[in-house]
Amino acid sequence: MSEILVLGAGMVGVSTALALQERGATVTLMDRREPGLETTYGNAGIIQREAVEPYNIPHDLVTLFLYGIGRTNDISYRMGDLPQQLPALFTYYRNSGESNHRAISKIYEQLAIRVTDDHQPLIKAADADHLVRRNGFLTLCRTNKAFDEKQSEVARLTTNYDVPARMIDAKELALLEPALKANLAGAAFWTDSWSTSDPGALTAAYADLFKKRGGRFVKGNATTLRQTGSGWQAAGDDGLETASDVVIALGPWAPDILAPFGYRIMMVYKRGYHSHFAMDELPNRPIHDFANGVVYSPMQKGLRIATGAELVNRQAPENPKQLLHGLKAAREIMQVGEEFEGNRWFGNRPCMPDMLPLVGAATKHKGLWFHFGHGHQGLTQGPTTAHILADVMDGKRDALSDALAPQNRTAVCF
Repeated sequence: MSEILVLGAGMVGVSTALALQERGATVTLMDRREPGLETTYGNAGIIQREAVEPYNIPHDLVTLFLYGIGRTNDISYRMGDLPQQLPALFTYYRNSGESNHRAISKIYEQLAIRVTDDHQPLIKAADADHLVRRNGFLTLCRTNKAFDEKQSEVARLTTNYDVPARMIDAKELALLEPALKANLAGAAFWTDSWSTSDPGALTAAYADLFKKRGGRFVKGNATTLRQTGSGWQAAGDDGLETASDVVIALGPWAPDILAPFGYRIMMVYKRGYHSHFAMDELPNRPIHDFANGVVYSPMQKGLRIATGAELVNRQAPENPKQLLHGLKAAREIMQVGEEFEGNRWFGNRPCMPDMLPLVGAATKHKGLWFHFGHGHQGLTQGPTTAHILADVMDGKRDALSDALAPQNRTAVCF
């Protein structure tokens, strides 16, 4: 491999830089901010070994009606912002049908079964064990009806996929999570998933590893990307950065950067919010309160409440409705204190309408590579898809890399 410029220093971009560096490439990593401070920073912090099925749009009329009247907290939208997302949402909805979603999930599973194995060497080499928990996470069941429904789902997943999980009753839940004070029915226990107490710090630790191994990180402006006679260039804060190849690992900003080069990328932008709250006794692991569309994650800064998805224009102003609903739900079951000042955050998850990340060579330009569109799973899948991209750049392809490749995704990338 030769000199490579990686644009974007979230988990996906940093993992890309490390994987290419391991293959012998000279790599420069560029971002407008320090590593790990954009989309990666804001998630719930779970490395989701259980995520064998991507989030789809339900096709049952009751759920869609509840979405439409704003009765659920996992999905919200602003009517005026929907028209510009309708083409991508329609494609997403079509791919969410049972047969399409099942086929997509079989590809997704091949990523999920690798994620903790691919993170582990980086965690060890980056001396980041203090940031990682390996004690799973929980999906809360507040009622007996919810417990029965979740039990059926867990049985289906463990039968059809390689996903370690089991149901736990109220008594075991109370032992595992003393911070939960309410009388709850139980939970699904996703035993092999990991989590981090600071997603941004974990990404920064990986970036420090990259630099210790001889890589360069520079601040710069990805919108200045240009093709030259010998490769690619972009403006860093201290001058032009040039390389024979460039990897676009810019998450929700990737379509904007690629549009001037003639690529139309269909993307659903799912805005998420979080904030941190004081708590004397934090949970021992992340807890997904699926009835209320939020995740409660123990973080170094306190309890992080992370929301579901808001379908809005990326420039739309902050709307904390989902976050405030999550706080109310959290206080029904835990002793949650006040919000820490200045900790509220929101960002946009880059979701492809076919629910798979785009990984591979651009179709119109030599030396241009795509690595984005991970949706909710950038933190989880970054190291895994980075290895897949590095293999493809080395000339090695297989059925999985072909399934993720731009040239085979013309319905969402053209």
